[in-house]
Amino acid sequence: MLDAAADLLLGGRCAGCERPGRVLCEECRAGLPTDARPAWPTPVPAGLVAPWAAAAYDGVVRSLVLGLKERRLLGLARPLAGLLAAAAGAAAEAQVPSGPVVLVPVPSRPSTVRARGHDPTYAVTAGAAARLRATGVDAVAVRLLRTRPGVVDQAGLGATARAANLAGSMTCPDAGLRRLRRRRTHASVVVCDDVLTTGATAREAQRALQAVGLHVAAVAAVAATRRRFPVAHAGVSAGG
Repeated sequence: MLDAAADLLLGGRCAGCERPGRVLCEECRAGLPTDARPAWPTPVPAGLVAPWAAAAYDGVVRSLVLGLKERRLLGLARPLAGLLAAAAGAAAEAQVPSGPVVLVPVPSRPSTVRARGHDPTYAVTAGAAARLRATGVDAVAVRLLRTRPGVVDQAGLGATARAANLAGSMTCPDAGLRRLRRRRTHASVVVCDDVLTTGATAREAQRALQAVGLHVAAVAAVAATRRRFPVAHAGVSAGG
């Protein structure tokens, strides 16, 4: 009855299956993964720390990511945060022996945030941190990274072009770093994003954070493109 009322009054439909009613129906919600696995891109950007993802970037999960980012279906932030929490939690368990964990979202270009009217990556990362805290993990989400001018849209770019576009594109301002060190000392950082594609974005975020002396332990993503999830990985250092 609630779903029928939502469809009648609001024209609501499930982002996953288009069923009239809630923004995510119970059937699609129940089908979301609850764990995460390593998701190494191919080829692996040199020095990339271990990347984890909760799902392949297709089907319902892809629809949820696009629904939040492009259609401003803000109710999808919660289920996506659950997926990111699974990835970040698995990454922290595998890569961080003890101590606090800082989830750092990959920054969006300011013009993109203005056009969308919200920052979906930060919203999902903050929700993931809250989920982890509820399970006893000392986790916090902090915006530490900013983009430099000159970065173009990544859509349609291959691995080499993405890496060239992103080289030196992120910075970690001193103000954010000082606030972090007042709140969390000896924290390990997990870089967070919605989709892992070539790994170029995650690697640039890792570089910028390491350049100011932070320990980047892992990368966590809601999803990874199917040809990269999961991928057997061997012979590449997990160090930065």
